[in-house]
Amino acid sequence: MTRYAAFLRGVNLGKRSVKSADLKSAFEAMGYDNVKTLLASGNVLFDARAAKGLKEKLEAGLHEAFGFKIGVVLRSIDELKAIAKSDPFNGIAESEAAKLHVTLTAEPLPKGFAFPGIKGDFDIPRIDPREIFIIAYRKPDGTYLGNSAIDLEKGIPKGTLATTRNWNTILKAIA
Repeated sequence: MTRYAAFLRGVNLGKRSVKSADLKSAFEAMGYDNVKTLLASGNVLFDARAAKGLKEKLEAGLHEAFGFKIGVVLRSIDELKAIAKSDPFNGIAESEAAKLHVTLTAEPLPKGFAFPGIKGDFDIPRIDPREIFIIAYRKPDGTYLGNSAIDLEKGIPKGTLATTRNWNTILKAIA
């Protein structure tokens, strides 16, 4: 049995609302064990036996349960632990001045993929095959990223399933 984290793309936006209890029930109905939702933004921890076809099975089951397509980005908890251990933010900790985020992709990014930061807005300290690490700086109005999140989405190759999470979400998943 392997412990996984499913990061769901685009839930709880507009009419695409999915309650945590319903999400938990859907995963249990698909036969997964030890299901736990994490925060209210489409993060599910669960145990499963086989990885082959797991993403597709989850997406089909979620479509059946909720009536709309939900993209799933999967990582095993062991993968997330290895990422955290590798210090992708080069020792920078989250603070009022900077928030840490990671964009997770379902498939590897193209070789040589690069995405430059915007000075005073955000930095990209590292890009892995399926992760983009982002340090977002606080603006004078108190916000982080602003329209830069949209720019980041535009920079990812078209058709790539990606979802962004606060780094604290990843740390809670592996705790």
